[in-house]
Amino acid sequence: MSLGQRQSGTDQLEQAVSAFREALKEDTRERVPHGWAVIQADLGNALMRLGHRETGTGRLAEAVAAFHEALKEETRERQPLTWAALQNNLGDALTALGQREVGTVRLEQAVAAFREALKEDTREQVPLLWAATENNLGNALALLGQRETGTDQLEEAVAAFRAALDEHTRQRMPVLQARNTANEGVALMLIAQRRKDVGMAATAYARIDTAITLARSAGDDSSAADFETQLAQARTLREQLSAR
Repeated sequence: MSLGQRQSGTDQLEQAVSAFREALKEDTRERVPHGWAVIQADLGNALMRLGHRETGTGRLAEAVAAFHEALKEETRERQPLTWAALQNNLGDALTALGQREVGTVRLEQAVAAFREALKEDTREQVPLLWAATENNLGNALALLGQRETGTDQLEEAVAAFRAALDEHTRQRMPVLQARNTANEGVALMLIAQRRKDVGMAATAYARIDTAITLARSAGDDSSAADFETQLAQARTLREQLSAR
């Protein structure tokens, strides 16, 4: 799996999936429940990485199933931080799956998984993990908000992105600070579009513009280029609402 992460293609990841499945033939839940759960989690991670590189939803759905299996033994009571990490991985897989499927069920499940993770991944215990989980929650909420009417989910997404920025500072995590800021700006842009709020559109534009500056200062030119596209959309929206 480690080799597959560093290479293009899917051969190594497919071999990793096969190896973990072979291991599960002997490391059963009945014999070694904890070891079985660890392998299920590893299998889920390999399947999720494979799913990201392939089209379709099959691998991602299998990853979701593997994480659910692991959670049967890695419970909050026994292994609280491992449980939270699994909830986070489950949320990631559900978010990716939800993006490829119609409807909102998978995205709603992703939001629920990230909220579960935050019960243990608190800012006091693990501040950077807390911020990463808040960002993941924001992404799932933003995707959910795009598919629903109203602005409730988008507003919650903005709150999650802003929370993440309390720890994803320029000194600690400059690249993530830029991405969180851009994500916040995009969510604000969608809210402004639905509310016909020119002031919020201007705020969205300013946040995305700030994200570009932050990304460039962090050496993340690829993200800065992506944010330029979003900035153009925010500018157009601001001008359209100003002309009303």
